[in-house]
Amino acid sequence: MGCSRRRMYEEYRKEFKDDESFEIAYKKVKKVKDFYSHLKVYIVVNVILIISNTNRDFLGIRFNENELFDWETYSTAIFWGIALLVHALAVFGPELFFGSNWEQRKIQSYMDKEAHSTHKWQ
Repeated sequence: MGCSRRRMYEEYRKEFKDDESFEIAYKKVKKVKDFYSHLKVYIVVNVILIISNTNRDFLGIRFNENELFDWETYSTAIFWGIALLVHALAVFGPELFFGSNWEQRKIQSYMDKEAHSTHKWQ
């Protein structure tokens, strides 16, 4: 993180030091930022690995089609991709499926259905 960004976060932290919602938001932003950093490293490293596996002659440019469809070419990307998916679900998962107020909306929906069925024959 750059010095100016770090300084900005520290100023925000001083300004909102008693605000619990700022701390929660700050931690969430940090988790999202860490995920995107992980994604960038995943893309760069796996592109390099796939290119190097398909081009065995590193100094000269030689493309080997047999290596393009080989399991070993993509195995690292697949297993690391599964780990990246788990990381994404850990960061975005709770809100991805249920949302922040899912429980409240679901309770209201059941209450509305119950009220509708109770007053149906009146």
